[in-house]
Amino acid sequence: MRYRLVLVVVATASLVLVAFLVPLAVLVRSAAADRAVNAAVAHAQALAPAIVAADRSSLPTLVDQANADGGYQFTVYLPDGTSLGAPAARSPAVAQAGTGSSLTVDADGGREVLVAVAGRGEGTVVIRTFVSDADLGRGVDRAWVVLGLLGLGLLAVSVLVADQLARAVVRPLGAVVQVSHRLAAGDLAARARPSGPPEVRAVGTGLNLLAERIDALLARERETAADLSHRLRTPLTALRVDVDSVRDPAERERLAADVDALVQTANAVIRGARQPVPARGAQYCDAAQVVAQRVEFWWSLADEEGRPVGVDIEPGPVPVRVSGDTLSACVDALLGNVFTHTPEGTGFGVRLRGQPVGGATLVVADSGPGLPPRLVPARGHSPAGSTGLGLDIVQRAAEESGGRLLLDRSPGGGAMIIVELGPPR
Repeated sequence: MRYRLVLVVVATASLVLVAFLVPLAVLVRSAAADRAVNAAVAHAQALAPAIVAADRSSLPTLVDQANADGGYQFTVYLPDGTSLGAPAARSPAVAQAGTGSSLTVDADGGREVLVAVAGRGEGTVVIRTFVSDADLGRGVDRAWVVLGLLGLGLLAVSVLVADQLARAVVRPLGAVVQVSHRLAAGDLAARARPSGPPEVRAVGTGLNLLAERIDALLARERETAADLSHRLRTPLTALRVDVDSVRDPAERERLAADVDALVQTANAVIRGARQPVPARGAQYCDAAQVVAQRVEFWWSLADEEGRPVGVDIEPGPVPVRVSGDTLSACVDALLGNVFTHTPEGTGFGVRLRGQPVGGATLVVADSGPGLPPRLVPARGHSPAGSTGLGLDIVQRAAEESGGRLLLDRSPGGGAMIIVELGPPR
């Protein structure tokens, strides 16, 4: 934008300078020609009184002396047809001047100046001199150079002024753009300092109002999510009471562990919901440790349903650019889908491998019926009738880490979910 403003000013200034300097240059050339012609006329008129007063025999000497003393060469045409002084052809303009009319006419290589002198008894005498093109244009080139330099100087000044004006507009806009980028990166505390022209200040003020509104809406959303998650404590408390009434110690211990896991999950949801957005960025965890813990959690349920489990986890650490809670939610969503959408006894496998450039690849495959054809994960939509949030949670986590989510078919014909996680920054 800055350069475009400068270009507009340069183009406008150039047009103005051309419209001003070209006529001025023409006027300078015309003035120089007029000055040269007027000087020649003045010299010829200065010779006229002497010609009128001199007798016929002294005229040749008088004209020769005038030609020798001055910078102009004069030719004097007498009424009887003779000419004195510098040789020159008798042009039709000489005949016209002989009628008593002084004039100047264009000729080859310059301009012919003719002065009619009356007062001699034999008739009108014509004094002729010639002004060359060099004399007509004397000083014009120098004046044009001065005008050109003046135009370039004015153009340079206009560029400097335009650049300063453009800076005054662009610099505040650049600050607003930086604030918008910080807001897009999650720094909701970023605010613009309105400055510059009124329109730019209005943009900065509007951006600040938008940021405050977004901050307020997110805070309200976080608190609402935390309140909804907190309501789970009531049924969990009732469930814990029911578990305590179970007489089988082994069964009671297993159910109590499940209830504790639910409580921990609810607490994690509350903490995550109330956590400010900026604090969620730039987190990482050891994927090997997190995946191993979640597989161990689901192992007991898989054992109860008779599901064969294959685990191939690369020894840690395997750092990835997601938090431990987020990766746990991803693994729970993938394994939960296996238990939800495949019949009991269906086996599954979990494989985790670090990538050469950093990050990791998590693969969850089962031997169930497989995914629906042309399935595209969409939040809130599931062809199997579930919430439709599981794969969306996994996909968003993978993309925020710099990776991606891939859907494929396992060697056994079931579903295979490939999650690529980016390395920590």
